Amino acid sequence: MPAAGRLTTALALAVTATLTAAVALTGPAPAQGITASTPTAAPKFEDVAQLEALAKAEAARQFPPLTARQRFLVGPIQPNLQLERCTQPVRAVLASPRHMQDRAMIELRCQDAKPWHLYVQARIIGTSSVVVAAHAIVVGSVLTAKDLRVEQHDISELPPGYLDDPAIAVGLTASRPISGGAFLTNQQLVAAKAVQRGQSVTLVADAGGMSVRMAGKALSDGLINQRVRVQNLSSGKIVEGIARSEQVVEIISQ
Repeated sequence: MPAAGRLTTALALAVTATLTAAVALTGPAPAQGITASTPTAAPKFEDVAQLEALAKAEAARQFPPLTARQRFLVGPIQPNLQLERCTQPVRAVLASPRHMQDRAMIELRCQDAKPWHLYVQARIIGTSSVVVAAHAIVVGSVLTAKDLRVEQHDISELPPGYLDDPAIAVGLTASRPISGGAFLTNQQLVAAKAVQRGQSVTLVADAGGMSVRMAGKALSDGLINQRVRVQNLSSGKIVEGIARSEQVVEIISQ
């Protein structure tokens, strides 16, 4: 072989050896479009929502089926509670006496190398229809059906005297401002105006054990058992009375 040919062959071999060594050191290039993924670490702590669901399922096993107006209230378990994740399935068992009619204490148990247990209360909550203000209502407003809506709420959340039927509230007067979305109670409402300003009324007065009736005119609006100003049409005298019913005002003794 001529000298020039031998030189070319030697250079080619040297280049091939260099490329082979580079590949061996760096490893094969990743395929285009493929990204190496890092395995996701398993959660270290138990999920509180899953624990509450487990307690609820065990409570449901211990009670008869709930009605349409009942539900379970479970826990709540503190959201920042950190219980190490159990390597075995967490067991739920009844921990309270069976004679309790509306509630139960459920024990959640983890039985592995690092055991733990947790007590969760589950109770049956009744719900009820409740009348709610559909929007803000100003004092003195006479309520109509458009001012009201009906919602379902836990009975434990409802204030004393709550209304469960909107028909009870229609026609009554707001005795105080009511914010939109607020529960309506009988303490917030009074009967509609019995006496209206300018209308003719019957004045009733006690005169020595006798009841005297006179024609009068209301000078102010008045609810049942509320004070109103009236004018005696016979004498022209302006006095104060108490609205006892529609169009009847009892004169207050001076």
